[in-house]
Amino acid sequence: GNEGGQPFWSWYGFESRVEWCACFVSWAADQCGYIEAGIVPKFAAVESEGVPWFQERGQFQDASYTPAPGDIIFFDWEPDGHPDHVGIVVNVENGVVNTIEGNSGDTCRQKSYAIGSNVIFGYGIPAY
Repeated sequence: GNEGGQPFWSWYGFESRVEWCACFVSWAADQCGYIEAGIVPKFAAVESEGVPWFQERGQFQDASYTPAPGDIIFFDWEPDGHPDHVGIVVNVENGVVNTIEGNSGDTCRQKSYAIGSNVIFGYGIPAY
């Protein structure tokens, strides 16, 4: 995967590197026309922009939810009730959610988590 995230944070409009997980999710959504269509927000801040956007529209589920491909997965690494990372659900198999994430070790990576893992904050459910 891409290292450093330059294509994603610069697409967003930043002039230098930022924590770019949300920029990656936004970039991917934009490639599909989902930002323009109002299906996924353009966001760079997980807690103050991404999560509230889905919550305000009634399109947010907690970590107990079994996600579908294309859902936006929010993480709380501490966990302290403050989401701090985001990715895209690829699929769910045998109780495991598989994701694609930007800024995972400063690269784009595929990752896997048990459904209900304590590091999963919840899911944004786009109305595709």
